[in-house]
Amino acid sequence: MSNPPEKGAAQSQATRVSAVVLAYKAEPWLRRAVEALLASEKVTVDVVLVDNGCTTDDVEVLEKVDGVTVLRPGTNTGFAGGCNLGAASATGEYLALVNGDAVVEPTTMSRLVEEASRPDVGIAVASVRLAEDPTLLNAGANPIHVLGLSWSGRMGEPETLTEPVETAGASGACVVVPKAHWDTLGGFDEAYFAYHEDADLSIRTWRRGLRVLYVPDAVAVHRYEFSRNDFKMYLVERNRLLFVSTLWSGRALVLLALPLAGLEAAMTLMAAAQGWFPAKVKGWRWLWSHRAHIRTRRRDLRAEATVPDRVWMTRLTTKVDASVIPVPALAGAINGLVTIWWRVAGRWV
Repeated sequence: MSNPPEKGAAQSQATRVSAVVLAYKAEPWLRRAVEALLASEKVTVDVVLVDNGCTTDDVEVLEKVDGVTVLRPGTNTGFAGGCNLGAASATGEYLALVNGDAVVEPTTMSRLVEEASRPDVGIAVASVRLAEDPTLLNAGANPIHVLGLSWSGRMGEPETLTEPVETAGASGACVVVPKAHWDTLGGFDEAYFAYHEDADLSIRTWRRGLRVLYVPDAVAVHRYEFSRNDFKMYLVERNRLLFVSTLWSGRALVLLALPLAGLEAAMTLMAAAQGWFPAKVKGWRWLWSHRAHIRTRRRDLRAEATVPDRVWMTRLTTKVDASVIPVPALAGAINGLVTIWWRVAGRWV
């Protein structure tokens, strides 16, 4: 691994990108991730490194590097809170969010900036590849389901696209957002803490009349490790309900009430069978105790939207990829039933 440039090294004058990177616990790829960002071609990148509880000396080492600013909130602010904190200190025309275990290629930032600079684009998302085989996808163009589920798009598949394409959701592992658009939206809702905040930002972008664009030749290699634990399942399930409760219109919630209730029952049974039922109950309790936040958030998000529900909701899918996202058995039957239901009910959104 090459040594990072010391403070005082010269930087080229180019479009400025502020990249927010979070450091949490042990981050074996953190130095590589920051070095790769600083070595970006055709753009000038500075890194805002948020110490969310890093347990190695990497943050102290990187703090001495030219182009790196370190923020220490003193506690784990979560992905949403950490990104918001870093973005508040960002000075670049464009804001990048990059995982501390994701290493970008030299042209990744410039390609994302190129697409994000289009007047009708609000988010440009990278092609996030698996570290064990960078020809295979980890995430990027992420589907969003009409019932609020979201997952890594085409996980484990080879990349076949050669041109940018629209996507419902962006993976927060590596994205570029015009700073003005980020500021207009007010960043992430920190209530999410982690998971689904990128889906929330994506849908809000579509609702503002801007596109979310997946850029297949903007590559970031990700040290992805799958994990499933009670706290993660608590956040994933709680945040799915927070997501639909704040972004779906009252009419859409009524039209989807039966399939939403069916999914909730199925997820509850799965939680009981897999041993994380207490985490599921904890999520319900959180939603009830934060119902005032949900009401306020619904009102604010309805006020900021400029695109009708019947338009942006066409971006959503009715089919779940059971090979990627943990869902109850009989996913094929569920997909068919939801597809038929939404084909009929969706006409009245």
